[in-house]
Amino acid sequence: MALANYRIATVGAFVGQELGVSDWIEIGQVRIDQFAECTGDHQWIHVDRERAAQESPYGGTIAHGFLCLSLVATTHLQLGVAPPDANQVLNYGLDRVRFMAPVKAGARVRNRIELITAEPKGPGRVLIKTRNTIDIEGEDKPALVAELLTMLIAS
Repeated sequence: MALANYRIATVGAFVGQELGVSDWIEIGQVRIDQFAECTGDHQWIHVDRERAAQESPYGGTIAHGFLCLSLVATTHLQLGVAPPDANQVLNYGLDRVRFMAPVKAGARVRNRIELITAEPKGPGRVLIKTRNTIDIEGEDKPALVAELLTMLIAS
């Protein structure tokens, strides 16, 4: 992303604006299985293709909600949510997360990012809050909506 005049000192002027929309990301079964390995969450709805095909109301496996949430970080990097003059960018937490719809294995998702607050926290420091809407290609409901807090520190 290359927003004109997007700097730590001016980030407040962008409140209420969409900062960008990420590229589509495929959530294939391999990614789901790898996430299960990393987290230890091997619930059948995510990793047992045969059982999910027979018993799941979705007709197959679905991605972990936290897998979809984890994509917020990489899409922030892709879109340049941190201004170019930020020397440090710290994950400060989440204010609100709502999982709205399941992401079926093989679906594609993207993040739509809006800046909702920018709060000065001292010289060269701003705490921003972004609304992250993880859309599912071809679906009306998003997978999730999350408010992410990020501390920006000037170089």
